Amino acid sequence: MRVFSHYRSRMKTNFPTPGKITPQKAIRLQQEWRGRVETQDRFGPVQFAAGADMAFDPVTNIAFAGVIVYRFPELEEVERCMARRKLRFPYVPGLLSFREGPVLLAAFARLRIRPDVILIDGHGMAHPRRFGIACHMGLALDTPAIGCGKSILVGRAAEPGARAGSSAPLIDKGETVGAALRTRDNVRPIYVTIGHRISLPSAVRIVTQCTDGFRIPKPTREADHWVGELRRAYQARRQGEGAWNFFPQRGTTAAGGQISGRS
Repeated sequence: MRVFSHYRSRMKTNFPTPGKITPQKAIRLQQEWRGRVETQDRFGPVQFAAGADMAFDPVTNIAFAGVIVYRFPELEEVERCMARRKLRFPYVPGLLSFREGPVLLAAFARLRIRPDVILIDGHGMAHPRRFGIACHMGLALDTPAIGCGKSILVGRAAEPGARAGSSAPLIDKGETVGAALRTRDNVRPIYVTIGHRISLPSAVRIVTQCTDGFRIPKPTREADHWVGELRRAYQARRQGEGAWNFFPQRGTTAAGGQISGRS
């Protein structure tokens, strides 16, 4: 059953991600935009959660972004969309969102179901300028966003308890910028950070509810797997080893959700 309050043709961005800018200009924009990030809860009941990730071919700089939407808290997939773009912005530590943001926003723009919260494979406020990719995507989409990092970018955190669900503050320069969260017993933690329109306790709670026995939450884990498959299929085709048949046409997932794969 489609929930019409969440259904619309496109997710629109509130402000553009500039295409032709220098790294110096990007840093100034981060310093300007970080003041717009909301660190308190501003959302209603969460019915749909999305995970997003990107992968690229280092030879051609062709990138593939994938967004998968799940019914929450059941974690039943209802829609997935992808986009393909050539990366234009150089790789500069701390400016990941300017490199990956355009292709991610293109994938979000194809969603028919608007997620209530977005999980991004990357950091939010746990960033040198307090404006990582989760902040950038959350602000651009005006949607609650959470950064789910596999390692620490800035700050230090005590080791959380050994049991799943245990957490410890991630602190940088005396400021709590995130949390180390144990998502599986006796397995190294992930790092949860505020992206936009959500408090840290709510971010930790939602990420915990998105785990299903693995270290990485299901939404970002499955998005990572999907974009990796898209990249490998592209590389095989580029090398003459496979057919150009990996873009799914609009249809339904195994759970009855929508798929969009137009590039």
